[in-house]
Amino acid sequence: MTFPDPSAAFDRMLIMGNGGAGKSWLACRIGEQLHHPVVHLDDMHWEPGRYGIDRDRALRDEMVKAEAERRAWVMEGVYGQLANMVLNRTTILIWIDLPEEECIANIKLRGIQGGETETQFDGLLNWVAEYRIRTNNWNSFETHARLFSVFPRPKFLLSSREAVTDFADRLSTSIDEAIDERAQISE
Repeated sequence: MTFPDPSAAFDRMLIMGNGGAGKSWLACRIGEQLHHPVVHLDDMHWEPGRYGIDRDRALRDEMVKAEAERRAWVMEGVYGQLANMVLNRTTILIWIDLPEEECIANIKLRGIQGGETETQFDGLLNWVAEYRIRTNNWNSFETHARLFSVFPRPKFLLSSREAVTDFADRLSTSIDEAIDERAQISE
């Protein structure tokens, strides 16, 4: 896995994938390494403190576009429509494509979050299980595959938990090496 020069390529990273794939974990780890703000699309999609209640679409879209205009960020989410809105500003695209069984296990491990009910949690598990069979849906394997295939800049497809962890570790090494090179140049 070879990374492009971190100086510009890592400015705006978008991570997409199914629920429970590890997008938030990876985004937080990368954000910490790069000192970039982490943008969770869930925070813009749902009403604050009201899990399961969609935010007004116009307001949501405005919020996403404003975040995308920032100089640097690590953005993550399942929302293909929102990912599509920011692709022109994205410098690196990461698609985490784990088997649904792993995603479901990850969600069960983290448990109910964000004020969701037991019924909503069960609905989330069912929704995650249908990732590959949903068609004509922005939040699906089909859409993520299409967005990934047309993205013209550096992109990474991570298809196992090991690949996700390895990506984070190698990125950290690549960043450290770039910092060392810059320090030597300026001396």
